[in-house]
Amino acid sequence: MTIILYHSPKSSASRRVRLCLEEKGLSYEAHVIDLGKQEQHGDAYLKINPMGVVPTILHEGRPLHESSTICEYLDAAFPEPPLRPADPYDLGLMRNWIRYVDGLITNLIRFNWRHGLAKQAAKMTDAELEEMIRNVPSAERKEAWRRAARQPYTEAELDESRGNLLAMLDRMEAMMTNGALIGGSYGLADIATAPFVRRIEEEIAPDALSSRPKCAEWWEALTARPAYGRADFGPFVD
Repeated sequence: MTIILYHSPKSSASRRVRLCLEEKGLSYEAHVIDLGKQEQHGDAYLKINPMGVVPTILHEGRPLHESSTICEYLDAAFPEPPLRPADPYDLGLMRNWIRYVDGLITNLIRFNWRHGLAKQAAKMTDAELEEMIRNVPSAERKEAWRRAARQPYTEAELDESRGNLLAMLDRMEAMMTNGALIGGSYGLADIATAPFVRRIEEEIAPDALSSRPKCAEWWEALTARPAYGRADFGPFVD
C-alpha cells in the first residue's frame, strides 16, 4: 500500500523523513501541510496527528508521527538498504545521538520562527493571535508561540542557540569515522543530523564547516548523494 506523507517543505523534521524515504527508494504520496495557514492545527490533520506537528506518515492506513520514530519504522518495515547499524552497541549509540540532536530543535526554532511566525504575528492583534493558536494541542506550545510572536528572541538568546548548534558540530568532528557518524557507514544518524547542518551552513553560522574538516567532508559527501537532491533541502530563507 502507498505510503502517504504529510509534510512541510522547510520543516527540518519533514526534511529528515523525506531524505529517509528517498534513501530507501520508497515511493510515496506527498501532501504539503501549510504551516503559515495553520493547517497542522486543523481538525482533519489533528485526527491523524493529535500533536499537530509535521511530518506524519500513513502506511497501510495507520498514522505515525515523530520523525525519528518514522525513520526507524521505515528501516524496519523496508529493510533494504539498511540504515541502522547491525551491531547492537552501535544501534544504541545511534539512538542516543538522534535523541541528542532532537533535543537541539528549540535552538533551531529560535532562528526559524523569526522568518515565519514573528513576521506574521507582528501584523496581528492579540485577539487574532489567540485565534490563530487556539487549536495548538499543548499549553506549553501555545506559550512558546506567544513568546515568539510578542517577544522575539534576543541576540543573546540567538547567540546561545548558535553556540549549542556549533557544539553539535564539534561533537560530530570528534566522532566521525570513515566519513559517517555511527558505525563507520551512512545511516539514520546522518539523516537525522542533515537538516540541522543545512540550516547552520545556510544562515546560522555559514563559515562553521570551514574550521571542521571532517564535518565539511561529510557534508560534501552527503549533499552529493542522489537522495539528497530528491529530498528537496531548498533554501529556508526566501
